[in-house]
Amino acid sequence: MADAQTRRRVETLRVEIEAHRYRYYVLSDPSVTDAEFDVLLRELQELEAQHPELDHPDSPTHKVGAPPAGAFGEVRHRQPMLSLDNAFSFDELKRWAERNERMLEGARIRYTCELKIDGVAISVTYVNGRFEQAVTRGDGRTGENVTNNVRTIANVPDYLAVEDPPALLEARGEVFFPVAEFEQMNQDREDAGEARFANPRNAASGALRQKDPQKTAKRPLRLICHGAGAVQGLDARTHGAFLEWLGRAELPVAEQTRTFDALDEIRDFIEYWRAHRHDPIYELDGVVVKIDDVGMQRRLGNTSHGPRWAIAFKYPPEEQQTKLIDIFVNVGRTGKVTPFASFEPVLVAGSTLQLATLHNEDQARMKDVRPGDTIIVRKAGDVIPEVVGPVLPLRPEEVEKAGPWQFPKTCPFCGSPIERLEGEAASFCTNIDCPNRLLESLAHFASRGAMDIEGLGYETAKLLRDTGLVDNLADIYRLTAAGLLALEGFAERKVEMLLSGIEASKQQPLERLLIALNIRMIGGTVARIIARHFGTMDAIRAATVEDVANISGVGPTRAAALRSFLDNPSSQGLLDDLASLGLRMDTETTRVGDGLAGWTVVVTGNLEGFTRDEAKQAIEDRGGKATGSVSKKTSVVVVGADPGTAKITKAEELGVAMTDESGFVRLLESGTLS
Repeated sequence: MADAQTRRRVETLRVEIEAHRYRYYVLSDPSVTDAEFDVLLRELQELEAQHPELDHPDSPTHKVGAPPAGAFGEVRHRQPMLSLDNAFSFDELKRWAERNERMLEGARIRYTCELKIDGVAISVTYVNGRFEQAVTRGDGRTGENVTNNVRTIANVPDYLAVEDPPALLEARGEVFFPVAEFEQMNQDREDAGEARFANPRNAASGALRQKDPQKTAKRPLRLICHGAGAVQGLDARTHGAFLEWLGRAELPVAEQTRTFDALDEIRDFIEYWRAHRHDPIYELDGVVVKIDDVGMQRRLGNTSHGPRWAIAFKYPPEEQQTKLIDIFVNVGRTGKVTPFASFEPVLVAGSTLQLATLHNEDQARMKDVRPGDTIIVRKAGDVIPEVVGPVLPLRPEEVEKAGPWQFPKTCPFCGSPIERLEGEAASFCTNIDCPNRLLESLAHFASRGAMDIEGLGYETAKLLRDTGLVDNLADIYRLTAAGLLALEGFAERKVEMLLSGIEASKQQPLERLLIALNIRMIGGTVARIIARHFGTMDAIRAATVEDVANISGVGPTRAAALRSFLDNPSSQGLLDDLASLGLRMDTETTRVGDGLAGWTVVVTGNLEGFTRDEAKQAIEDRGGKATGSVSKKTSVVVVGADPGTAKITKAEELGVAMTDESGFVRLLESGTLS
């Protein structure tokens, strides 16, 4: 029999888990990470298994999802939408497979493996081939009617593309927010001074629950189907065959799904996608393994909350909780002041993190994280780790009394005022010679996309600054062999290589110098446009804001940023200095032609014959437009080695033409893909 302490723990866990389920499924505002929820649920499952007298039909271990929120009409599922048991190691997965083999008396089993999409579970119903209804999971038996909102999702067809559709088809799947679009939306919200969404799953859930379908339509939601509910008039003997039929009917299915005979093959599939979990356009948090034969699925049946014939292998979490130690700010190469959180080391998605960005003053204020808080830290894809927000129920009383963290008014590196320009989210150190800004500026100035000075990396730049050999960018061109040889670690060969790289950089064209000067809002594309338009630095320095703003692709905001830089006395002195030291102050203004006029070209991956900047320049020299994202306006996607999967997938979805490097060369030469 269970003692009083165990009974209390079971009741505490049930209350806590139910509260977390409500926040996750109904409010779309979880206060714990998925991994932490899994730990609580597993503890309760183990206690109930050890003490059967404590088990109860109303325990959350026997439930799926949460009750509908009530904002939409309720619909009872024809067939329950069950949850899945989880495996967190291959040994657990192996035990699951062995248990099924015993129940199936040694029958030969094939397994279908699917990527586990971190989205919102949905059931879409087609009657005689016509889309009729969409319902959320809810509590597994009753969900919310979100038909009008799901109808706005671009890849949900109104009719099944088959001649003889089944009388009834319930396709089960996930609605998700593509990662690239999610990051862009968050960037747009940040630029507008609005709070960032915590993650794609919450954003998708919130979009599905908009009362106005037109608002849902503005979010680029997508559906992927992975299972069946109630079906009448369709006989698929295997799960793989059912997915193939869905694909022929033009319902979206995941192309990564595979069927295997052996557990070793499943393990290889799991490990491959563990290493490539950011390749798909959606977030995934594991692999779902299902017995492929439908007859075997029926023989195994279900428990109260999930099927015995399927299991989810969960990857390590990409969100974790930790303790916030302090908040400080950094000054970048353009003078931009960015707040960062310093916290106790925490393992997130295989990496130990101690720092994460808070983006800007507005985001820091809206997230309201304070030293001493327990915070949620997130890492997705290759983006910079970020703080999602505080766990308010765990905020200590003294932290609450201390009040919100305050953004500094002066630069911590040089003491100069920090200025926030009107209408902008970012703040800037006003001192162009700020020592921390100089370090970042030196490293950028010498980088490959700017002046391309071989041998002048970040550590060398730091050494040159710290020893006083370089106090501003022009000092790079005053370095001597004698001065460099006096530095620790600098031998004759290293000094010769660095000085040779510095001398060669003097011949870089004007657009490279504009990039190197760390002018706010003037990146590679805009620098090329401005340099090609004016031809010389003298012409740029004489141009008015209106002159620059009227150039196609520049606009008034960038023009004002450029003019602000040029009007700064320190900048004027720097430009005069660089010119006197022999740097090139002009560029080629001749156009190759207009063969790509009207073309919008996206390059993804590595090309053998072109750097990324050279490819963009070749496109623009022929009157074309080079962009970094695929849209309906894209004319062609050039695919090199190791391309971005999301861009290729988007091109396939939109029917955009794709070509390889040889096709790109033909395009440049002839203005056509043929």
